[in-house]
Amino acid sequence: MALNKLQKRTRIRMGIRNKISGTAEKPRLSVFKSNTGIYAQLIDDIKGHTLAFASSREIAKDATANVGISANVGKKLAERAKAQGIEVVVFDRGGYRYHGRVKALADGAREGGLKF
Repeated sequence: MALNKLQKRTRIRMGIRNKISGTAEKPRLSVFKSNTGIYAQLIDDIKGHTLAFASSREIAKDATANVGISANVGKKLAERAKAQGIEVVVFDRGGYRYHGRVKALADGAREGGLKF
């Protein structure tokens, strides 16, 4: 039986989540993208808490998220993480391919000072 696009992404995402987990010292940087936006969170999986977040809705309220806006989301998340003393994270691409907006967000977070 052929899987649709969402089922394939969910399957890949669950495989990634079985392999990586975040802690308070080294949280998981989780990425979600929709057709219009991109969202990133730093998550402590042990406690189940979100430590920091950033989204394209904060950066450009009316614009659709593109590569430039995605890079700014990564920088904003890195800035918030630095304020909490977080420097090292584990990257969770959320089942998306590592190119385009996802890669731009990761590069923006690296520019902001996060290591992963």
